[in-house]
Amino acid sequence: MNTMNISLPDTLRAYVDEQVDRRGYSTSSEYVRELIRRDQSRQHLRGLLLAGAASSPGEPVSQPYFEDLRLRVRRAK
Repeated sequence: MNTMNISLPDTLRAYVDEQVDRRGYSTSSEYVRELIRRDQSRQHLRGLLLAGAASSPGEPVSQPYFEDLRLRVRRAK
């Protein structure tokens, strides 16, 4: 694993330290890694939503579609 040093003002450093203590992270690095992973997930979701919004409309869904979807979800449990 590589190391990256960052500079934070005292107020942000205090906030990070507080979050580490409150949320049970072992280190500030662990907390920052989690924030980065969440940001990656948000960016991925945003890309999917934008791609969906830019795509052509699909076919309207029907009651049988939802019934089949519910059945597949129940089977997956």
